[in-house]
Amino acid sequence: MGFDASQNRDYLGKIRLCRDFHYPSRHKPMDAPMTITDDDLARFAAQGAAPLPLTGRQGYVAHRGARIWQAQFGSGAPVILLHGGLGNSGNWGYQVPALVEAGYAVTVIDSRGHGRSTRDGQPYSYDLLAADVLAVMDELEMPKAAIVGWSDGACAGLALARSHPERVSGVLFFACNVDASGTKPFVPTSVIDNCFSRHVADYAALSVTPDDFKAFSEAVGVMQRTLPDYSPADLAGIDAPVLVLQSTDDEFIKTEHAEYLARTLPRARLRLLEGVTHFAPLQRPHLFNAEVLDFLATLPSD
Repeated sequence: MGFDASQNRDYLGKIRLCRDFHYPSRHKPMDAPMTITDDDLARFAAQGAAPLPLTGRQGYVAHRGARIWQAQFGSGAPVILLHGGLGNSGNWGYQVPALVEAGYAVTVIDSRGHGRSTRDGQPYSYDLLAADVLAVMDELEMPKAAIVGWSDGACAGLALARSHPERVSGVLFFACNVDASGTKPFVPTSVIDNCFSRHVADYAALSVTPDDFKAFSEAVGVMQRTLPDYSPADLAGIDAPVLVLQSTDDEFIKTEHAEYLARTLPRARLRLLEGVTHFAPLQRPHLFNAEVLDFLATLPSD
């Protein structure tokens, strides 16, 4: 799951603030990712993450009633980054340069309805999001890739590994549940507030339907409250290497649920991040990036 705004009406009321929220230049110089510490996400709320590198390799893939935006950076073994609910690919601004520098070909995808991607009236599901990722891979003639998923993106990555194991070399599964037992009761915090404010501003700046955030967030929230719902048998059938990465202070996901997932997936292992939350890639990118790079280094190069 990602941030389910519909659990708290006070957050939905903040949608009106997006028209007064300063949306910064995406090319504004920022500190190097390795120096960033933004535990309260105040920096993210004000400036966003680091801007994605400039690239001429971007475009849209038409799939099942939506236009899915993607962009590619670097060269080497393919890695796909899947962002969390209500966010967009720009949330990976601290990760893309680190992966490119390490010699990976990075593809980012705006999930349907998120960022620059469009959506139709279909209900959201993680299987649908996974099918969108597969459509992008087909369009880019990418036979296989490692998936790094954050929250909703992690669920989509696992769904893709389950449905098309031959296309996935491994999954980094960060900050998500696999059934309803894995989530904590929602408790508003200033960190969540700061993240949500940025999501609202980014949606207004990037979406082709900038006034549709309330309906969009409610549609995503329905998925998050009802899915995923994997049984132990479902998980046992996923044969891809998986790193279950969990922050000990995650606001939404129970640590014991991550432990269950790591025990149940046949080829999974667990790593815990101390002192960060559901938003670790933004709070302390150097910690998160180190785990990503260590995991990718264990995967076969095919």
